[in-house]
Amino acid sequence: MAAATDHVFDPWDPAFVADPYPAYAELRARGRVIRYEPSDQWLVPHHADVSALLRDRRLGRTYLHRFTHEEFGRTPPPPEHEPFHTLNDHGMLDLEPPDHTRIRRLVAKAFTPRTVERLAPYVHGLADELVAALADNGGGDLLTDLAEPLPVAVIAELLGIPAADRPLLRPWSADICGMYELNPSEETAARAVRASVEFSGYLRELIAARRAEPGEDLVSALIAAHDEGDRLTEQELVSTAVLLLNAGHEATVNATVNGWYALFRHPGQLAALRADHSLVPSAVEELLRYDTPLQLFERWVLDDIEIDGTTIPRGAEVALLFGSANHDPAVFDGPGRLDLTRAQNPHISFGAGIHYCVGAPLARIELAASLSALLERAPTLALAAEPERRPNFVMRGLRGLRVEVR
Repeated sequence: MAAATDHVFDPWDPAFVADPYPAYAELRARGRVIRYEPSDQWLVPHHADVSALLRDRRLGRTYLHRFTHEEFGRTPPPPEHEPFHTLNDHGMLDLEPPDHTRIRRLVAKAFTPRTVERLAPYVHGLADELVAALADNGGGDLLTDLAEPLPVAVIAELLGIPAADRPLLRPWSADICGMYELNPSEETAARAVRASVEFSGYLRELIAARRAEPGEDLVSALIAAHDEGDRLTEQELVSTAVLLLNAGHEATVNATVNGWYALFRHPGQLAALRADHSLVPSAVEELLRYDTPLQLFERWVLDDIEIDGTTIPRGAEVALLFGSANHDPAVFDGPGRLDLTRAQNPHISFGAGIHYCVGAPLARIELAASLSALLERAPTLALAAEPERRPNFVMRGLRGLRVEVR
């Protein structure tokens, strides 16, 4: 076991957030598991360990299916945070079997390859519209003009959120996702609670409307499944819809801007992609690996585990470092090099195991659609100003990405 010092791994340091990858290399050199006191976690930086632990049933996203807070040696969350935890804890991402299995089985029906392929024309059409508007304006902010509206509209379309209400979704999502950062502040928690109350209230009204007049959308389908005896409570339905809306766009938004910023900083790779659009599929995978949109994923240790001779006890929390795993030279040849032709690319940006991202096929279509539209309709796209990185570490992204069409 090694100890992490603040200057090596410091998720609150803007310099670290700007480029955590050199620090990850030092963490990997220090060992397979590193105790990090500031967040009371065990850091796991190697690809093989991260991949294995994502599949290890001795770890879980929750412990409440087996233990009380007190039995697990943890302090219950403050009562004033209850609306956030009620919303978060009933979504399938933070549940374990059998509840996770039951909900995921229902949701997975909306993400079958056939269903996703049926959405593809809508995704490509919307990407073309957004890019055409950007090109007509001579440029703009790639974040607000394309990266955000595309996946938000797609997941809202899937769920049946009326177009007029969709501007509400991104602010709610951003406030809720603030709670997934390490040691969130009370101000962050207050915003997450407020957004949880408002988002939940909105969805309960939508559910009531769909129950009265069902549509051809996922919310209506989940209501029908509940009515047919699949035991989906209204809270689970609300939490599932919020999870799909948040997870259904947050990573795609950040992957889009992180990816294009990487391309602008590697003009040779961008030129190769512009010369050969058949590289788009492998480019999507490499951009997801190179600057990982979700840097860290947490797991609770439900039963003692041992890593490299170090016992991590029940009740501890591990931090699986996706960004580090995706730059592990034991798996990736020249991991610090952006290579859009990389053939062997087992990145773990979508996770693994029973919590593998159910929307990964849809995310890949969205990323390919926006990338293709920009290559075809804005072939002279260039960076207009150096972007400012968001201060968040766990969900890695930019505040904006100003571009121009020359």
